[in-house]
Parts: sequence; C-alpha cells; structure tokens
Amino acid sequence: MNIGTNKKIQWCPGCGNYAIYSAFKNVVERNIENGKLIKENIVLVSGIGCHGYITNYYDLNSFHPIHGRVPPLATGMRIANDLLTVVGFAGDGDVYAEGMNHIIQAARRNTDITMIVHDNSVYGLTTGQFTPTSPKGFKGRSTPFGNPERPLNPITLMIVSRGTFVARGFSGDVKHLEYLFERAIFHRGFSIVDVIQPCVTFNNTYEFFRKRVYRLEDTDYKPNDFEKAVEKSLEWGDKIPIGVFYEEETDTYEKLVRGHENFFFNRDVPDITEILTEKS
Repeated sequence: MNIGTNKKIQWCPGCGNYAIYSAFKNVVERNIENGKLIKENIVLVSGIGCHGYITNYYDLNSFHPIHGRVPPLATGMRIANDLLTVVGFAGDGDVYAEGMNHIIQAARRNTDITMIVHDNSVYGLTTGQFTPTSPKGFKGRSTPFGNPERPLNPITLMIVSRGTFVARGFSGDVKHLEYLFERAIFHRGFSIVDVIQPCVTFNNTYEFFRKRVYRLEDTDYKPNDFEKAVEKSLEWGDKIPIGVFYEEETDTYEKLVRGHENFFFNRDVPDITEILTEKS
C-alpha cells in the first residue's frame, strides 16, 4: 500500500516537514495493510503555511481551510461521521496564533481528532516572521531587533486545556515520531503531537535540539498524573523532553453529543411556513 502521490514536494531541502511526512506515511500505510485503518475513512485537514502542502502528497481525502480553522473543521467532520479517522496538520503560527481559541476548545471538549503541529517557531512561508513559540530575542523579518515577547508553551497549554493525549516529537527522530503518531491516532479522544520541526531557511534549530532532547519513554516517567504532567511540561533548557506527557481515557465529545442526539438532531421543529402564515 502506497499512499504517496506524484505531486512535486515544494519544501526546502532539509526541512523538518519531510520527517513528519515520512513518519505519518509509514504509520498510515502500515495500519491500512494490517486492517486497523480504512483508507477511504481517513480525512486530513491542513492549515495555512509551509506545512499546508502536506495534504497534496498523500492519496487520501483532504481539506484545506483558512488560517487557524483546522480544529473546528475537523470537529465538524468527526461529529458528522463516526467512521472517520480525522487528522489535522497545522503550523505553530496557524494554530497557536490565529487558531488559538479553536485548539483550546477542541482540547477541552475532548473532540476525537488528532492534531499534528509543525512547530518551527517561525512563519516560514511568509519569509521569517516570529510566531507565538519563537524564543524571546528571536531576530526575524518582523523583529530585526529581537522578539520582545516570551514564548508560548504549547504542551502546558494543551494539558491545562484538558487535552487527553498530549505529546511532543522532534523531526530529527523519525522512528519516535512514528510511535507518537500511532499512539495519537488510536487514542480515543483529543490528541495532539507538537513536533519540534526546524526551518532550515529561517530558523535552523537542528543542532540546538539534537544536543538537548531526550525521550520520556526512556525514563521512568508515567503520563497518567495531571500535576506531574504540568510540571514536566515546564522543563526546558539543557534538557528538553519529547514523548507522551499526558494521557487519560474519558468520554469523547462525539459520544456525549450523540447521547443527546434526539435533542440535537431529531427535534420536532414547527414548519416555518405555518408560523409565517399565522403571523400574517
């Protein structure tokens, strides 16, 4: 099974997007072959930015919404059809700036979608402006004297927003990305993998992260304690953890909505023409 297409890939040579593309492709192809995923039931949603090209390179159902709107579109698809496996791709600027409200709402509702964030801490498509995850002092097109803002911590944000599967990956470790993507896709509920994805053109951080990242799965860390997950998410410096920070099982938004489907979908609504006739 090959889900690739013949579209020419338009990313810069060495871009971290290639690792995300390859890891996801390997996971999907493997699980289609073993019968755990059905190709026709997979739907991808990609946002605005360099990452957004990714849906062109998979022979899968896909949609491309406006800036920041990947989570609500994915949510609507999942509510409408319980058979779908819905995966959203978004950039850090796309989802943590324009789409901040949407990703928080999806997390707290426990919408049964998977979000994969291409987090390169820069608006690469528009040539290097800073984003909410850019470090303080970052010099780019929009901050030539250095970014004055403190960066957002997306892992902490998603945990305290009650996301039920919160993980971080690194594009320099494709096998670990495969592990995280597979866990996220088959998690029942909201899952997000924030991928540290260096932009080789405007923010090449490969060397920085290679010296610092370590896998949580190689330690005795357990991702089932909310308070410890928040504490671990704040670790950033000489050591930077990647892996699953938090995971829990609880009712999904779709299950709860469908539990009231007689109210939501089958209400006895009066004929509007009768109402207008009576008033006239």
